[in-house]
Amino acid sequence: MIILFWILLIIVLYAYVVYPLLLIVFCFFSGFFGSKKINEENIDYEPEVTLFIAAYNEKDFIEKKVSNSISLNYPEEKLHHVWIADGSTDGTDKALEKYDFINVYHQQERNGKTGAINRGMKFIKTPVVIFSDANTILNREAINEIVKMFKDQMVGCVAGEKRIFSKEKDNAVNSGEGFYWKYESLIKKKESELNSVIGAAGELFAIRTNLFEEIENDTILDDFIISMRIAQNGYKIKYAPNAYATERASINIKEELKRKVRIAYGGFQAISRLKKSLNPFKNQILTFQYYSHKILRWTLVPFSFFMLLLINFLILVLNIHSYIFELIFLAQIVFYAFVLFGYIFQSKKINFKILFTPYYIFIMNLSQIIGLLRFLRKKQSVNWEKSKRDF
Repeated sequence: MIILFWILLIIVLYAYVVYPLLLIVFCFFSGFFGSKKINEENIDYEPEVTLFIAAYNEKDFIEKKVSNSISLNYPEEKLHHVWIADGSTDGTDKALEKYDFINVYHQQERNGKTGAINRGMKFIKTPVVIFSDANTILNREAINEIVKMFKDQMVGCVAGEKRIFSKEKDNAVNSGEGFYWKYESLIKKKESELNSVIGAAGELFAIRTNLFEEIENDTILDDFIISMRIAQNGYKIKYAPNAYATERASINIKEELKRKVRIAYGGFQAISRLKKSLNPFKNQILTFQYYSHKILRWTLVPFSFFMLLLINFLILVLNIHSYIFELIFLAQIVFYAFVLFGYIFQSKKINFKILFTPYYIFIMNLSQIIGLLRFLRKKQSVNWEKSKRDF
C-alpha cells in the first residue's frame, strides 16, 4: 500500500509540477537540444494568409468578430477571409453576406466543425491559413506574430495563446479557467523553446496550407489532431504568446463540465489516432512531451488524483506512523476543503480568485473519468452543443 501511495503521488506531481520544471531546466540548456535561431530581421516574409472561421449559429457574434478581423494589423490585400456556416439556422450566412470581402460558404447539412473544416480547406488558396473561433477576439498584432514564426521552413504550425476575459471579481469558472490557461501558456512556451508545442488550441492557430490532412468526420479535437499530425510528420509546432485570442469562460460549472467532458472524450480519441506520437523511436523529444503533457493527464493522473486520498487514509488507519503521510493527508484535506468552498460559492464573485483553483482542478479530473466512460461506450456526438458563456 505504501508503494502504491508513492506511485500515485509521483504520477500526480510529475504531471503538474515536475514536467514543467524539467522543461525550464532543459530550456536553460537548450543549446544542447534546440536548433539555431533565425535572424528574423534579415528575412522579408509577409505571405498571403486566410483567416478561417467555422461558425454554427454565431449570428450574435458576427458584427464584433468581423470588426475585430478587419482591425488586425496586416496588409489588407494579403488578408483573406473565409467563413463556413454549414447547418446554421439563425441566419449566420445571411448576416455575413453584407461583407463583400468575406467568402461565405454555407450548406444546409450540418456535419460538425470537422466536416466544415474539411470542406472549407478546399477553398483555401493562400500558403498559410489561420483558424479562429467566431466568439473570440484577436489582438491587433496576432497575424504578424504568427506569420514571423513561419520564416523557419521547419515550422508547420503556430499556436496562439488562449486568454480568458479577466474581471476584478470572478466566479469559480472564470477564476479557475483563467489560472489554468496561464499555467498552460507557461508550459507551451517552454515546450516551443525546447522542441514543439503539444497541440494547438482552436481559438487561434495557423498551419501551412499544404500540410493539411483531411481529418475523420467524427473527430472531436480537430485543432489537436490537425496540429499533432503536422508534428508527427517532422515539422514543429511553435508558440506565439504575443498572438492571443480572448474569450469568455462558461457561465457556470455545469456548462464547463459539459465542455470538459467532451474534450476528455476527444483526448482518448486522439490517443487512438496519433499512434506515431507514442513511438519514442520516431521522435524522442516529441514523444516525451506528448506522454508528459497529455497522455498522463488524460489517463493515469485522474485516477491517481482521487485514489491518493483513499490510500493515504488507509495507511493512517493501519497505524503506519510517519510525519510525511500525515502532512500529505493534511494537505489533501485542505485541498478538498477548498474544493468544497468552490462548490458552495461557485456562483459568487470574489477578489481572491485563486481560492477557486482547487475546485477547477477537481472538475478537470472528474471530467476525464466521465469522458473515458463515454469514450468506452462511444456516447458523444461530433456536433458540438455550444456552452453558455459569461457576458
